[in-house]
Amino acid sequence: MQFGIKRIKKIMILVVAATAAAGCVGEEDAPASAPTPTTAPMSAEVPGDVSKNILMVIAPENFRDEELFEPKKIFEDNGVIVTIASTSTDTAKGMLGATVKPDMALADVNMSEYDAIVIIGGAGSKDYLWENMELQHLVKDANARNRVVSAICISPVVLARSGVLEGKRCTVFPDPECVDELKEHGAVYVNRDVVVSDNVITGRDPKSAKSFARAVLDAI
Repeated sequence: MQFGIKRIKKIMILVVAATAAAGCVGEEDAPASAPTPTTAPMSAEVPGDVSKNILMVIAPENFRDEELFEPKKIFEDNGVIVTIASTSTDTAKGMLGATVKPDMALADVNMSEYDAIVIIGGAGSKDYLWENMELQHLVKDANARNRVVSAICISPVVLARSGVLEGKRCTVFPDPECVDELKEHGAVYVNRDVVVSDNVITGRDPKSAKSFARAVLDAI
């Protein structure tokens, strides 16, 4: 009998120990037991924070597809809110066949709501953006607020005609007409993929799209 009682006691002790061990695992796995963070959120100090907003401007037709979509993806992958604007909100078509419906018309843009303006190139830029006074006003407004002012391909001509390139180093698609436009407006032309001059960022061509986007992202 004594042997039987001792065996029963040992079994009870093992059961109690196993139950206690299972409870500890359960507490460690339970999501509710995770401590509440006490440190301040890092969003205000992380590049590409969700509070950043970029205005991307395209021609209503013949914008350069990859100059829009590659930077847009980089911006959004880093938490930036992107708004696309054009001369109207009618569906725009790219040189390579892509279509996009702009979020707003240039006439409705309030530049104070954006950290940067990015003007996309393509053949349509010359036809619809180079002489667009609403766009030139937005560029001047952005520059006056010390926001990032940027353009790629042939669209740096818009910046030149807006009067923000005087004395600035910049690049443009190496077409003689484009290069002459920059020089005539006081810019210092540099034949490079991407050129950063204070708050002004310019990109040369479609192959520069990704490095151009990263330069804009770093600047905002």
